[in-house]
Amino acid sequence: MRSTARRLAVVALVGFFFLTWKAQTDQDVVGAQTRKPIMVTRIYTGPDGQSHAEEIEMKLTNGASGMMKVTGVQFRRTPAGYFSDWHRGPRRQYVITLSGRGEIEVAGGRKIALEPGRIELIEDTTGKGHTTRVVGTEDRVSIALPLADQ
Repeated sequence: MRSTARRLAVVALVGFFFLTWKAQTDQDVVGAQTRKPIMVTRIYTGPDGQSHAEEIEMKLTNGASGMMKVTGVQFRRTPAGYFSDWHRGPRRQYVITLSGRGEIEVAGGRKIALEPGRIELIEDTTGKGHTTRVVGTEDRVSIALPLADQ
């Protein structure tokens, strides 16, 4: 009788372990299939002539964005402590921070943190513009991709 109870306990324990493992595996599969959207911070000139920021989702079709035409590529290293007072974007371009940290300030004192992997779409080529600064003790390395006129 004792060995039967022991066997049942072992079978129950193994069954519980298997069900728990299976549930976790199913959650992992669902998590892997659920992709986070690629978000872009769009800096644009509003009707008030001021620069504003909004978060937009990069549109992807079949897991990839459409091919975008760029006119070149610029790598930039900006030293710690750098500050650029109010200025407009020189052209429509994507800017992606590769390392270091920075911040953009737009109308109303709103500040957008620039961290590695952060993508900005700079479109405020008119109006007052925005400020840019490097924060922290590390240089900010970024890449700019000027967009060809569409």
